[in-house]
Amino acid sequence: MTALTPARLGPRDLARVGAAGLRARGSRVVMSALGIAIGIATMIAVIGISASGQEQLLRQLDRLGTNLLRVEPGKALMGGPVKLHPDAALMVGRIDGVTAAAATGDTRATVRRTDRIPKEDTGGLTVQATDLNLLATLDGRVDTGRWLDRALSAQPAVVLGAVAAQRLGVSRTGVMVWAGERWFTVTGILAPLPLAPEIDRAALVGVSAARERLDFDGHPTTVYERSTEESVERVRGLLARTVSPERPHEVAVSRPSDALAARAAAAGTFTNLLLGLGAVALLVGGVGVANTMIISVLERRKEIGLRRALGATRGQIRIQFLAESLLLSALGGFAGLLLGALVTTGYALSQGWPPTVPAWVLGGAFAATLLVGGTAGIYPAIRAARLAPTAALAF
Repeated sequence: MTALTPARLGPRDLARVGAAGLRARGSRVVMSALGIAIGIATMIAVIGISASGQEQLLRQLDRLGTNLLRVEPGKALMGGPVKLHPDAALMVGRIDGVTAAAATGDTRATVRRTDRIPKEDTGGLTVQATDLNLLATLDGRVDTGRWLDRALSAQPAVVLGAVAAQRLGVSRTGVMVWAGERWFTVTGILAPLPLAPEIDRAALVGVSAARERLDFDGHPTTVYERSTEESVERVRGLLARTVSPERPHEVAVSRPSDALAARAAAAGTFTNLLLGLGAVALLVGGVGVANTMIISVLERRKEIGLRRALGATRGQIRIQFLAESLLLSALGGFAGLLLGALVTTGYALSQGWPPTVPAWVLGGAFAATLLVGGTAGIYPAIRAARLAPTAALAF
C-alpha cells in the first residue's frame, strides 16, 4: 500500500491562505500594521533627514571650497598679548600657491544704531578694519549697496555683515550708524558668509578710516587666505612661519570648512540616538504583531482543527500562521517606507535641501520588518501546530 504524501503549499497558495486570515480581522490587522509602520517611518525619516542635511552640507562645502585658511594670534608662552605683523596679509600672499590673502583688524570700537544706545549694549557686534580685497578672498557678495573701494576706505563709510545689519535694524544703504564716537554711513550689506560667521557679525570699515577715526593700531587680528586645492596642506604648514618667523608657535592656523564638516558629524551622532528610538518603536510594533497572531490562534482553533482533520500537517499549519505574520509585517513595513519617504521629502524641501534617502536604508528597513514579523510569528505558529485536531474541534 502506497503511503500518502501531503501536498506542498506553493508561494501563491501561502500568500492566498495568509491573506485570507488577515482579511477576516481587518481592523485588528490595521492597528498591528500601524505599529510596524510607525517604527519603520521613524527610522526612514530620521536617516533620510540626516542624509539630506549632510548632502546639503557637502554641496555647500563643494560650492564654498575647502581651500580657505584663517590665521589668527595664538597664545604667548608668557601669557601676554600676541599681535600679527601689520603686513601679514602681504607676507602670506607671497607664498607659492596662494591665490588671494586679506586681513581684518579689530578696532575695539562698538557699533550701535544711534548714539542714544548705551555703549555696553553691543549686540555681540564688532567693528573691523578691512583690506579692500576681503570680499574677493572670501568669495562673498554684496546683497545690498556696494563694497568698499579706495575712495570709500578713507571716508566714514561702513559695510555691514548680514547678522550685524539684522541686529541693527538696517535693511537699506544710506542710513547712519554710530561706530566708536562718530557717525558712519552704511554703503552696503553683505550676503551671509558660511565660512566666515565672524564677518556676518561685523561692521567693516576701510583701514585708513579706522586709523584716522577709530584709533586702529594697524595690527590685523585675522588673515584669510585662499590657495589652490592641491597646495592647501603645504601652505597650511608654511603660514605660521611666514607670519611670525621668530615665534610661529604663537600663531593659530585653522580651516573654516572643518567647522561645517564637524556639524555634519554632530548631526550623525544625533541621528544614532533618534535611530535607536525608531528601533524601539519597531520592537513595540513586533510585540503588537505577536499579540495579534496569538489571539488569532485562540480564535481560530476550530479552523485549525478542521484543517488538521482534512489532512493538513503540522508543518503546513506552522507555515500558514508564519506567512500571516510576515504578510502583516510586510504590510506595515511598506506603509512605513512610503510614510518615511514622504516625511523626508517634505521636510527636506521645506528647508531647501536635496531630498536624500539612501537605497540601503530602504532595503535594510524592509528586511528588519520581515525579521521582526518572522520572529513575532514563530511562537503563535508553533502553538497553532501543536493543537490536536480532536481537541481543537471540541473547543
